[in-house]
Amino acid sequence: MGKRKTRHRDGQWTNRITLIGATVVVLLLALTLHIRGLDLQKKDLEYHDKELILESQVAAESQEAEELAQEQIYVQTKEYIEKTAKEKLGLVYPDEILLKPSN
Repeated sequence: MGKRKTRHRDGQWTNRITLIGATVVVLLLALTLHIRGLDLQKKDLEYHDKELILESQVAAESQEAEELAQEQIYVQTKEYIEKTAKEKLGLVYPDEILLKPSN
């Protein structure tokens, strides 16, 4: 009978050590998953911020493209050509008279 009790006690210690080891492994896995989850949340916030910045840049570039398209249309008008000829080249129509202020 003495051998049965020692075997039973040895089996209890083995079971307890196995249970403790399994518990430690599960806790370490849970801790690792939690830390990894926090890292992923941080990256998600960073990517969200980058996305907002890029969306605002896209909006700004779209606005600039629209302004350039409007300017391209304007520079093809007769009004722009006349204005540029007068300001930069000093050209006038034959029936126009230019008055310059005296110093």
